Amino acid sequence: MATPVLVTKLFIPPSRPRAVVRPRLIERLNEGLRSGSKLILISAPAGFGKTTMLSEWIASCQRRKPKVQVGWLSLDERDNDPSRFLTYLVAALQNVDAGIGLDDPNQQSSQPQPAEPTLTAVINEVAQSPHHIIMVLDDFHLVEAAPIRDALNFLLDHLPSNLHLAIASRSDPLIPLARLRARGELTELRAADLRFSLDEAAVFLNQVMNLRLSAGDIAALESRTEGWIAGLQLAALSMRDSTDVAGFIHAFTGSHRFVIDYLVEEVLLHQPEHVRRFLFQTAILDRLSGSLCEAVTGQEDASMILEALERGNLFVVPMDDRRQWYRYHHLFADVLRARFLKEGRDHIPGLHGLASQWYERNNLPEDSVRHALAAEDFERAAILIETALPDMRRRRQDAMLLGWLKTLPDDVVRRKPVLSVFCAHMMLVSGDLDAVAVRLRDAEQGLAALTGAGGLRVAPGAEISVVNAEELRTLPVTIAVYRASLAQAVGDVAGTAEHAQRALELAQPNDHLGRASAAGFLGLASWAYGDLEAALRSFAEVSTSLRMAGNTADVLGTTIVRADLLITQGRLHEALRAYEDALQFAEAQGEPVPQATADLHVGMSELHRERHELEAATKHLQKSEALGDQASLPENRYRWFVSMARIRQTEGELDAALDLLGEAQRLYLRGFLPDVRPIGALKARFWAAQGRFADALKWAEEQSLSSTDPLTYLREFEHITLARILIAEYRARPEESVIRGALGLLGRLLEAGEAGGRIGSVNEILILQALAHHVQGDVQMALVPLRRALTQAEPEGYVHVFADEGEPMAALLDDAAQQGIVPDYIRRLRRAFVVVAGDTRGPQSITDPLSERELQVLRLLRTELGGPEIARRLFVSINTLRTHTKHIFAKLEVNSRPAAVRRAEEQGLL
Repeated sequence: MATPVLVTKLFIPPSRPRAVVRPRLIERLNEGLRSGSKLILISAPAGFGKTTMLSEWIASCQRRKPKVQVGWLSLDERDNDPSRFLTYLVAALQNVDAGIGLDDPNQQSSQPQPAEPTLTAVINEVAQSPHHIIMVLDDFHLVEAAPIRDALNFLLDHLPSNLHLAIASRSDPLIPLARLRARGELTELRAADLRFSLDEAAVFLNQVMNLRLSAGDIAALESRTEGWIAGLQLAALSMRDSTDVAGFIHAFTGSHRFVIDYLVEEVLLHQPEHVRRFLFQTAILDRLSGSLCEAVTGQEDASMILEALERGNLFVVPMDDRRQWYRYHHLFADVLRARFLKEGRDHIPGLHGLASQWYERNNLPEDSVRHALAAEDFERAAILIETALPDMRRRRQDAMLLGWLKTLPDDVVRRKPVLSVFCAHMMLVSGDLDAVAVRLRDAEQGLAALTGAGGLRVAPGAEISVVNAEELRTLPVTIAVYRASLAQAVGDVAGTAEHAQRALELAQPNDHLGRASAAGFLGLASWAYGDLEAALRSFAEVSTSLRMAGNTADVLGTTIVRADLLITQGRLHEALRAYEDALQFAEAQGEPVPQATADLHVGMSELHRERHELEAATKHLQKSEALGDQASLPENRYRWFVSMARIRQTEGELDAALDLLGEAQRLYLRGFLPDVRPIGALKARFWAAQGRFADALKWAEEQSLSSTDPLTYLREFEHITLARILIAEYRARPEESVIRGALGLLGRLLEAGEAGGRIGSVNEILILQALAHHVQGDVQMALVPLRRALTQAEPEGYVHVFADEGEPMAALLDDAAQQGIVPDYIRRLRRAFVVVAGDTRGPQSITDPLSERELQVLRLLRTELGGPEIARRLFVSINTLRTHTKHIFAKLEVNSRPAAVRRAEEQGLL
């Protein structure tokens, strides 16, 4: 068996043959650096020397003092996987500074998702690096995925001053070039710039390619190629052995396609037969190594041929310093493939098959599957995919798996029950619920054929098969679990419970994962019904089974569900202990950090925010973000943005909060948990707080909500939101029917919440009842529900359920305090209102009170930290920090950092 070989990415500027030095273009790029351009763009068609130009410029930069550091990433089509792209981007930067990036970027999730959390951490780390860095993305035209484009836009928007992006592409990348150009943040070279001038063509042809052409011949050739570098190179290769140079140049006319065909034919005809055969046969490969080429071509001297091709400048590019891996110049490879497709089409599938076998022997399943698919050997590809499934799922490369499965013919997938079930899982994650049902039905039919009496075929010559016997044994349970999951996704609570119960009955006593999944969906059904005690009992069983199975990530994920249930019951202390115990359990697992650990920090942040422990809340979100996506479950990633939105709400920044909720909506994966707190409802609450009643009422109309609806637990949060909107609307435009509708709805909600033991909901409902009476001017009636809410909330440490209501609640609490209602608790609550409501009746005596965010900045200004470090700790850009500082200085009426600290101390703010 061959020694495994790792296919590596190119993270350094590629080695290049001696090239023409182009000082006029190098100076243009240098000027871009000096003027602060964020982006250096070299955009031109194939063969214009984009990569060579970048390499020459980088070399000149590295000869200067201080030396510029370079991260280089050569891209290919597979880098359209967002996880893969981000992993290699971070790795390229780590080549420059080992302190940049994630601890283990290879475990990045491949689920479609934004890269902002990881990029934010990388941006902050780059900003702290002592190096001036140029990050090169070569062949960017091969990357078309929208999430990668979004990630690049985010990076450009937040680029630190010591980092510049350089892109080489055959087409303009889909980023806001016009905006960058208008701001003076773009330096660009295009085809007209890259074309060789007459002088440059002379240097290239006579000095680099060692020809002896006259000035007239050079001028004619330069004119006919229009300075197109690849054409000149191909022409030079053809002329090396020509006895009639003038005749060759005279005949050198026509379109690029014609010229390429002509010159390649000339070049290839001058190669020995075994070299020509080698070129055609290896043109199917994206990367070339001696061993791989030997397997595909059957030529034992493949390594020597590769070396000879490189020495002969025959469009072979080394991909590493050790000269183990090469690739063809893209243009040359395109032409070779086109000719081979015309002349040797029948041989192509066989060559792909040989490549697939080599990659399988060398433990490179990704490339093995890719070539099996290209060979259209779909049965073999399906077997390879099924074999790779456990490891690929462990590494969460679901996007790549889905791409493979989409390529397989439907009848092949249908004959593989395991693949059908995995397809169902992928369709569920992507939200294509109709396809989920079809795939599960296929899996059930395949399973029936495998386990039925002698039934192994669904059609002549089409065998149903399973590679892994253990997968076959647990398949009935898995199918039942996904049936429950599908029912959960469509809101069929009864169906969820029915399929989960069947899965539980089918699972063997030692099938801990199967039993945990079944119990989990039974718990979710109870949750959706509003029976929180039953749900908690189910999830206790889930946790026990998962621990027995050794599934750490799901043990932690279950904690998050249990905490959500406890919070709804108003048991904040127990929820906090559950998170703390889970974090201790996660830390005891060592490295790598278990999945879902980042999600625990998000949950802790939510509880600390409610208790007005805002510094702790922010720190937990920072810890979550620092751990990265590999420490978060895909279905929970939206929660970080919701939690950050709530902190922004606390700081009075509702527009920023709404932006964060928009990102949360984009990340939300439907079908995993009952959607008992829809993000849209939270947005509607913020709209109402801003006075945007039209937007809030439109949301309620779109959800078909009314104050007379029948009540269910699944819509409880939405109906409470509707009551909020109605109260806010009445405050702006008093109409008795509106407030009556709100109070009637709240009365029914209170009865339902009390019956279900949902004290968290009951507290909020009581608060809204108090506000509804208060807005009518009936203070005494308002104090009745408020007294009860305060009495229930105090033992659990609630703060922001009151403070988030702003000035109306502040006034109502003052009335309650005057009547002796829990005065100590009210004093504690009122301290939170100083920040949230901008209330000047608290301890601040300055005219314009500081926001919570400004107080956070002020506390850090008191330290020895510099501006970049403060910005990093706050997870904001340096420009945003400057804006906050400017506002602080204005409010405190000072003009320096020491003066601000002194003034704040005098006012009791620090």
